Amino acid sequence: MYQLYKIAALALILALCIVGCHSAEKKVTTEEKITVEGTPVTVTTISASPLKETIDLNATATFLQKNYVKANVNGYIQTMNAQPGKYVNAGQTLFTLITKEARTINNSVNKLDPSFRFSGINVVKASASGYVTQLNHQAGDYVQDGEQLAVISDESSFAFLMNLPYELKQYMAANNTVDLLLPDGTKLKGTVSATMPSVDPAAQTQGIVIKVSGANKIPENLIAKVSIVKSNKQDAVSVPKSAVLTNDVQSSFWVMQLTDSTTAVKVLIKKGLETKDRVEITEPKFKNGDRILLTGNFGLPDTAKVKVTE
Repeated sequence: MYQLYKIAALALILALCIVGCHSAEKKVTTEEKITVEGTPVTVTTISASPLKETIDLNATATFLQKNYVKANVNGYIQTMNAQPGKYVNAGQTLFTLITKEARTINNSVNKLDPSFRFSGINVVKASASGYVTQLNHQAGDYVQDGEQLAVISDESSFAFLMNLPYELKQYMAANNTVDLLLPDGTKLKGTVSATMPSVDPAAQTQGIVIKVSGANKIPENLIAKVSIVKSNKQDAVSVPKSAVLTNDVQSSFWVMQLTDSTTAVKVLIKKGLETKDRVEITEPKFKNGDRILLTGNFGLPDTAKVKVTE
C-alpha cells in the first residue's frame, strides 16, 4: 500500500513539472515575440509654429467710483424712485423731501392764499449714471441735511482690478492689451488704463486697472482670468508635452527619436518656452518632420525596438 502512495506522489510531481515547463516555455515565447516585434508606440513630428508662454492671474470686476446721494434739507422723504440694483441715469429724480415746517403749515398757507403755491418740497437727483447698490432709507423717514440716502456705482468707472505680483511688473510693458476669460466662457479684450501707486504690504501685489468695452452687464466682484504674455516666438520648434521625458529630479530632459521604422534612440534636449500642451526644444536642432515618440516612450532604454501604431 505504501508503494502505491509513493508511486502516485511521484506521478503527481512529474505532472506538475511538465505543466510548469510548458508555462515557462509559453511565457518565454511571448516575451521573445514582444521583443522581436517591438514596443507599441505612437509618434508625432517636430513642427515650427507660434508659441506663447503666459501667466494666468485673477482680476475682479469693480466700480472704482461710488456716488453718494445725500439729503439737501432737513425733512421727510415724501417719494422715492430708487431700488437696490436699479439702473438710474444722471439727472434722474430719486427722492423728494418735504421739510417738517412745510409739512405742518403747507395746507394752512395754501388755504389763506392759493396763489402763493407754497410746497416746501426739495428734489434730490442722481449725479451720475449707474446702479443703485445701497439704499439707506425708505419713504416716510425723517432725514437730516447731508445724510446719506443711497449709493450709486458710477457706470463709467467700471473696470477689472488685477493684483499683479510685483516681480512680474517687467512683463506689463508688453501687455497693454490683455485677454480676459469670464467664468461662463465669455472672452473679452481689455486695455490696461492705470497702475495703482501702492502695493499690498502682505502680498506685495500691485493693483492694475483693466478697462473693457461692452461690460455694462457684468456684475461687481465677478472674477475673471487674465493671460499675461511672458514670451512670444513666431517660429518655435516644439513637441507635445507627453513626448518629453525627464528623470526623478527633473535635472535632464530627453525625447525618443525614431531613426527608422522600428528603432528609437534617446536624445537629450534643452527646453525653451513651455505652454499648457507644448514644449519648445532649443537644442539640439531638429528638422521639420523628424519623428518623435508620443506614447509608449516611458521606460524605454537608450536604443529600443518599437512598433508604430496608428
